[in-house]
Amino acid sequence: MLACAQTPIFRADVKLVRLIVTVKDAAGSLVSNVTKDDFTVLDNGVQQEVAVFERDTDLPLSVSILIDASGSTWTQFANEEQDVLRFVHAVIAERNPRNTVALYSFNEQVTLLSSFTRNMTRLEHGLHGLKAGGTTSLYDAIWLVSKDLEGREGRHIIVVVSDGEDVGSVRDFHEAVDAAQLADATIYPVVIIPFKSDVLRLIGGEHALTTMALRTGGRVFPSTTGAELEAAFTDLLRELRTQYLVGYYPKNVPPTTNRFHTTTVKLARPGLRAITRSGYYGTTDR
Repeated sequence: MLACAQTPIFRADVKLVRLIVTVKDAAGSLVSNVTKDDFTVLDNGVQQEVAVFERDTDLPLSVSILIDASGSTWTQFANEEQDVLRFVHAVIAERNPRNTVALYSFNEQVTLLSSFTRNMTRLEHGLHGLKAGGTTSLYDAIWLVSKDLEGREGRHIIVVVSDGEDVGSVRDFHEAVDAAQLADATIYPVVIIPFKSDVLRLIGGEHALTTMALRTGGRVFPSTTGAELEAAFTDLLRELRTQYLVGYYPKNVPPTTNRFHTTTVKLARPGLRAITRSGYYGTTDR
């Protein structure tokens, strides 16, 4: 079984360490006018020089959308296909012509509906071919999709549309999160709430999705259906448009036998906070 670190991590396959950062103010609004000089980056507590900086980074997106097709969730989501397609179309229509989207569904098994593509016809056909029913292998889905993302160019995004309940996965929660971290993937759960009553809500599943988002530098979107679901996809796209790329070459980091390096991003301007992964896998130094 793979071990899961207690903080969000990503692996650097080259010496340059890249951090994708979202900046928000005290009210939770996105901030898009932060400069390079506003950022301070620490690697295992040692301040680093920012060598690469992009505001509203145009690194290509590889977006994997996982749709929970189990019986409990699908009854709420069956009429919301158009919200997914509008989001997919917006990602493809963005200014970077290298953005791609893949579609998956999961119940007792994980099904690839469409591999990474920019072809809307393929994506629409894949979504319309979705078969619903059965139990929920959420952790298996995240593990498998993370493997598909490894090695792809640019930013790796996993959008999970689910209530968070897992029944029947071979992989467990820790293995799923670890796979996402190793793939440098950010998880954005869009929570479908099958039951309005707090007594019937699957609080454990919602908590699992929230934890996945926090550990990978993402954000959870509490939702149900209809206008709220459409708003969640709109907010997610806005966040992806306003992210920063902050890169550095590690220097003067004390030798360690632990491959995990903690990273901390601070902002000089008061009231702002940086949201990103909290570290990366390097090589052992001794």
